Amino acid sequence: MQGFESMAEAHGRYDVERWVGDGATASEDTVAEEVPVALVYNGFSHAVMMATPQDLEDFALGFSLTEGIVRGVSEIYDLDVVEHAAGTEVRMQLAGERFADLRRRRRALAGRTGCGLCGIESLDQLAARPVGRVAPVGTIEAGALNRAQRELRSLQHLFELTGAVHGAAWCRADGGVELVREDVGRHNALDKLIGAASAQHRSFAEGFLLMTSRASYEIVQKAASVGIGVVAAVSAPTGMAVRIAQQAGVTLIGFARGERHSVYSHPQRVH
Repeated sequence: MQGFESMAEAHGRYDVERWVGDGATASEDTVAEEVPVALVYNGFSHAVMMATPQDLEDFALGFSLTEGIVRGVSEIYDLDVVEHAAGTEVRMQLAGERFADLRRRRRALAGRTGCGLCGIESLDQLAARPVGRVAPVGTIEAGALNRAQRELRSLQHLFELTGAVHGAAWCRADGGVELVREDVGRHNALDKLIGAASAQHRSFAEGFLLMTSRASYEIVQKAASVGIGVVAAVSAPTGMAVRIAQQAGVTLIGFARGERHSVYSHPQRVH
C-alpha cells in the first residue's frame, strides 16, 4: 500500500518507475511528507502551515516565539497535538495578555510551506515590523563552519531517507552540532530548532545557526528575534537578508561549503 499510515509519519513509501537510459524498473521510493498544520491559540486558528509532521510541538513553540506571539515558552500554558483526517492541529493555551495581543491581529490566514510573513496583512505592516538588534556575541573560527557541515550531514536522518528536506542546526562556537531539526520548509526547520532549544532552556549567546538552504529575509529575522548572532547557510543570501542582518547586528554567512564561505555582514565575529 502506498502512502503513510498517519499524519504523524514524516515519510511514506510510494511506487516509482526508475529510468536509466532506455530502460525502466518498477520500484519503491521513500518520500518526505507534508501536511496542513493548524496553529490554534485559545480555540482560534491563527495560521495553517504546510509542514513535515514530526516535532510539531517544537514547531509550534518556535513559531510562537519567532512571530512575536509570545515572549517566552512560559507564556504557553498548554499544548496538544490533535490529528484529523485532513491534517493536524496544534492547540495552545496562551496567557491572557498575549492572547489579547494576538486577537488584535488577523485571526486566521493560510501560509504556504515555510511562510515567514504570517500575520502580515499589508506592506505598511511589513515595513513597521521591528527587528531588534542582537547583543554582541563571541567569535567563531572559520574551521568551525567546516566541522559543523560535516557533522550535520551525518545527523540529517530524514534527508538521508528522502533527499527532500532542509536542516537547521544549532552549533557550538567550535563547530560541534548540538541540536538538529528537519522539515520540507526551511523556515519550519528553523522554527522547530528554536522551539526545541527554547524548551530545553538553551542559550543562543554563544555559537551559530547553520541552515542547509539559502539565507532569506525570514531566516535572518527569525534568528535575530531570539538573539542568534551568527547565521550560516550553505547557499546564497538574498539582498534583503543582508540588509536585515546589517541592521540587526547579525553576522550573515553564505555559501558555507567545505572550507569556503562568504561573510556578508559583521565579519568581526569570524576569524
